[in-house]
Amino acid sequence: MRTKGLIHVIDDEPIIHDVLSQLLTSEGYDIEISSSGEEALEKFEVRTFDLVLLDLLMPGMNGIEILKAAKKIDPQALIIILTAYASVESAIEAMKIGAFDYIQKPFKHEELLLTIARALEHKNLQEENVRLRDELKRKFSFANILGKSKVMENVFDLIKAAAPTRSTILVEGESGTGKELAARAIHQNSNRSGFPFIVVNSGSLPPDLLESHLFGHVKGAFTGAVSEKQGLFEAADKGTIFFDEISSICLETQAKLLRVMQDREFMRLGGTKTIKVDVRIIAATNSDLEELIRQKAFRKDLFYRLNVIKIELPPLRERKEDIPLLVKHFLDLYTKENGKEIDGVSEDVLEILERNAWPGNVRELENLIERAVVFAKSKIITRENLPEIFLSPQKKGADVSAAEDEAKNLRDQTLAFQKRLIEKTLRKTKGVQKNAAQMLDVKPTTLNEMIKRLGIDVSEF
Repeated sequence: MRTKGLIHVIDDEPIIHDVLSQLLTSEGYDIEISSSGEEALEKFEVRTFDLVLLDLLMPGMNGIEILKAAKKIDPQALIIILTAYASVESAIEAMKIGAFDYIQKPFKHEELLLTIARALEHKNLQEENVRLRDELKRKFSFANILGKSKVMENVFDLIKAAAPTRSTILVEGESGTGKELAARAIHQNSNRSGFPFIVVNSGSLPPDLLESHLFGHVKGAFTGAVSEKQGLFEAADKGTIFFDEISSICLETQAKLLRVMQDREFMRLGGTKTIKVDVRIIAATNSDLEELIRQKAFRKDLFYRLNVIKIELPPLRERKEDIPLLVKHFLDLYTKENGKEIDGVSEDVLEILERNAWPGNVRELENLIERAVVFAKSKIITRENLPEIFLSPQKKGADVSAAEDEAKNLRDQTLAFQKRLIEKTLRKTKGVQKNAAQMLDVKPTTLNEMIKRLGIDVSEF
């Protein structure tokens, strides 16, 4: 049977040994007893304790000296002081050195047990927070941005160099290349990793609502503002805000965003109080911001503020040597998620995947592998598990230029199909992009990016 923890009692009084042994073992704890500081420190060298009960007045080394030495061996040691000579001075000194709490002798059993339970709960919460941070770091660190190609090695080098700095970062890349994943990797490898990472879906909200989300508002600032609301900038203080598709923000909001970046302060909508924040901004776009500047659709001064460090994510068609690695990763992910046993893909399937132009980039490949796993009836993904559009016949022995032409043709067909599907869905939703995104099972920002890239005129719907 698992005990509630191992408690190290350091006290020179045999009667205390007996009392605490009976009390703590009856409560489900294991006990280790030391009668001197020297004996206790020898045990610290060879094992770890969940909690320590330390008498302040000891022969030889006193409790303060033992506390200091124990903390050098194990900085995380959880120590409660026991003393019959309690004073504010000794308690404060012990707490400054790192004691969790102190209890005066003679102690009440209930008081001691409650203090021990509170200390162990505090320790468990700290360990859980560390575990969650480590889990997030593993999830979003470089290990999850997969690639062994030269272009991806360059991306990794940039992320490693940029992450520890305070600089603003602009991530450029086509839809589906992993811009948010790169932003999370930057955040998790920075000294802000213990603070919030907040994503702003810039293209999914009208300007007024976006400003309310960013800066918050006071009660009565506008119709419907029935109470005060904190904005995302306040929520992200000391952390990172990631602007997904920054190009979709209107010029007026761009100006307010620029002021926050310059002054590190803002006011809530309708408010008069200045709020100071320390927030790192990472912005992403699949648009040509310099072209938008020429079209007067994006502020030049904001662009220069954002473009301190630029990270360009390559499209999948420029890093096809990474496809086998990505395929294995997504297979592992979705076989586990769907409770299936699939060993890999057939050679002809891998050839088809490496030949494809991938207009939707890594996201498109991920969706394809997920679909193939769902429909697979054997331990190998075969041609039968791929959509018909991927099975265009290839002429045996065709030269490289012919293969490239066919890949381009496939890309054109895929883009045309995507455009027809989005237009059909927009007609069904009478142009409401949020509803269309739900029907297509994509994020509103992704749909907005695709509408722009495919040149769809939303005014027709």
